[in-house]
Parts: sequence; structure tokens; C-alpha cells
Amino acid sequence: MSLHRRSVRLSALSVPVAVLAVAALAGCSPDTARARVDPPPAPPADVAGLCATLHEELPDTVAGLKRTDTAPRSDLTAAWGGSAIVLRCGIPKPPKMSDPAQDGVEVDGVAWLLEDRGAKGFRFTTGLRLAYTEVTVDKEHAKDAGLLVPLSAAIKKSVPEGVSSY
Repeated sequence: MSLHRRSVRLSALSVPVAVLAVAALAGCSPDTARARVDPPPAPPADVAGLCATLHEELPDTVAGLKRTDTAPRSDLTAAWGGSAIVLRCGIPKPPKMSDPAQDGVEVDGVAWLLEDRGAKGFRFTTGLRLAYTEVTVDKEHAKDAGLLVPLSAAIKKSVPEGVSSY
């Protein structure tokens, strides 16, 4: 078997093509810079205003994960660690909120409805606030018991207590 050395010539056109190919392959890897999050249906203006205020108060990190931009951009959504932790504010009242048999917890003065979603992780939804806020957490990060602490602080500061009519 003989080995031959081959010279490779790059033209002015081949360099941009190579750069585009590398960029395209990079686009196939998981992107934690942006998370696809569908905003809830348009809430009433007062609820949307509370959500916009909450959006400004949300922490930069939750459970050690950095905040991620969402697509489409909306004051009703936020994410951390790609889509590991996703928040949607201004959702309609969940039907399970009326079921007294559902599990709940209070974190720093904010009531949360807890729902186990099996392999998808958990969903936490605020109650007794003028805007319902839902937080979904993948199975891996749901083990961090403190993840609701910074979110509760932001909600307590920006979404008043009360019963939402939405």
C-alpha cells in the first residue's frame, strides 16, 4: 500500500462554502441560546401588564441554569438552560386548580400547584395570584428543590395576590 501526499488548493469560493458548511452543522447541535416557547393565548391587558412586570423581575439563573432567549420573543415567556426550565405567564386557570385533591406547596408566600408529567418532568402553576404562571421543568432539573425560590421571589414582587378572573 502506498501513501501519496495530495496538495489541496482552496479557491476564494471554497472558503465561504466551508464556513457555511460548518455553520450548518453547528445548527444541528442542541441550541441553548434560544428556546422555542409558545406564548399562551393573549391574556387580558391587565394580566399581560403583570406578566411584563414579572418578565423584568425574573432571575438570570434558576437551578444553576442561565436564562435563555425565547422564540418567539414575548413578555409572557422565559426559559433557562435551553428548554430545561420554561415559564409562561398569563395562562388561563388550569382546570386542576379547582380540584382539592391536587398537590400543592407554598414557597416564600407563593402557592404552587404541582403536577407530575412522568418522563416530561413536572409542571408548577401559581395559584392565588392575579396572573397564573406555569413553570415546566424537565426530569433532570426537577430534582433541585430550590428552583422555585428565585421564581417565587420575582412573582411575589410583581404579581399581586388575588384570584384571577382569567
